[in-house]
Amino acid sequence: MAWNVFKFCTALRALGSIMIVFVLAVIGLTYYAVVIAHYGPSLFLGSFETFFAIVVLIVFHSLLVMVMWCYSSVVVTDPGGVPPNWRPLTDEEKGDADPLVGSGYGSAQLDPKQSAMVAVSQEIRFCHKCKQFKPPRAHHCSVCESSSYMNSSGRRCILKMDHHCVWVVNCVGALNYKYFLLFLFYTFLETTLVSLLLLRVFMEFFNEGEIDETPGSLAATFITFVLNIAFTLSILGFLIMHITLVGANTSTIEAYEKKTSPKWRYDLGWKKNFEQVFGLDKKYWFIPAYSEDDLRRLPALHGFEYPTRPDLEPLQQH
Repeated sequence: MAWNVFKFCTALRALGSIMIVFVLAVIGLTYYAVVIAHYGPSLFLGSFETFFAIVVLIVFHSLLVMVMWCYSSVVVTDPGGVPPNWRPLTDEEKGDADPLVGSGYGSAQLDPKQSAMVAVSQEIRFCHKCKQFKPPRAHHCSVCESSSYMNSSGRRCILKMDHHCVWVVNCVGALNYKYFLLFLFYTFLETTLVSLLLLRVFMEFFNEGEIDETPGSLAATFITFVLNIAFTLSILGFLIMHITLVGANTSTIEAYEKKTSPKWRYDLGWKKNFEQVFGLDKKYWFIPAYSEDDLRRLPALHGFEYPTRPDLEPLQQH
């Protein structure tokens, strides 16, 4: 049987906020190595060293602010849960059965009202664990436990769920996916900058000459460089993967389940796919927020409705 990476996340629930503490510890260590141990003191050397240190510290702190802003936004923003008793609109309410939902109710035990709903449309999805209907592209997460939409079992379906991320102790879904991507983007820039800034010191560590640093400062610099270069390489892989997913308007789970194809119904073209995640207002593209106009104009940002390709028939949607 193939190993399911998503089930592995449930085994990591016990880590909890330890991951946040670890991230903050890495940030603190990096701050010490770059600002306090090296480029802070360079401010008093004069000439080019001072100018270079000023530029480095401005760029470093600017990226650090964005990393912390995006990271905190991913951590505290609810990814979007299916409200209790949510159901798709029926023929009488909408004119036809909701075309945005797909099969998946299976052999669940339905109450009379739910059975009537399924009779109306064979495309309605039903969650066996939540015991309720779920919107299109929503997936069940057994790990999430921090939401007002959480049901009595402590489990719920997440709107356009991408994955459960132990690094942010939260699910990544419709309402915080953009924030997660920006966190990856700014973290990649920051770790790349730190790696380049500390490369000289790291190389001097292996030289035979003396290094004008305390053992503690040298150890912190060495560990910081190794951690940041490792994060740079790993985050680059995640960025490439998620850029590909955004370009195809799919999620990690949808790609894993092989539901994407050249006829993927939500693929509207790269530009529109990008706007489904980042919005139309360019001023908000690089910050973890949306304009009010985008929230009003783009239903996909709410996680319940998604525009589809008009050339695909309902039978081609799965």
